[in-house]
Amino acid sequence: MREEGRPREARELLLPLCAAHPEDAGLAYQTAWVHDVLGLEAEAVPHYRRALALPGLAEADRRGALLGLGSTYRVLGRTEEAVETLSGGVREFPDDAALRAFLAMALYSAGRPKEALELALAVLADTSADPGIAAYRRAIRHYADDLDDLS
Repeated sequence: MREEGRPREARELLLPLCAAHPEDAGLAYQTAWVHDVLGLEAEAVPHYRRALALPGLAEADRRGALLGLGSTYRVLGRTEEAVETLSGGVREFPDDAALRAFLAMALYSAGRPKEALELALAVLADTSADPGIAAYRRAIRHYADDLDDLS
């Protein structure tokens, strides 16, 4: 149903399944995701938190849950929790560009624009295949490390 774009139907099935199987991390993650898709961010939070607290969540789903929870906190205006969650995700998965990009957005929302831009520049320098970026990758990476260095 998720892949078919039927989140309301999925939610109707997932909620009773979650109640019957509160120890299932994957089910909790899918339930959180469907709430997010439906714009029910506040209702998604406890499902994300449970998915992350339980054992057995597949690595890809754990990455998705960390990103989803952090992004949801940001949408809800809970910026410090967003930064904390996404920072933890980046520590756990340092090469995950999506987590780093969402952390940059959370840092900006938390009133830390310099850190946000430095991180966004680092993600750009580290991941872009654009020839123009590639030509200036070294300089962009330098400023990502210290935006105030004008040398």
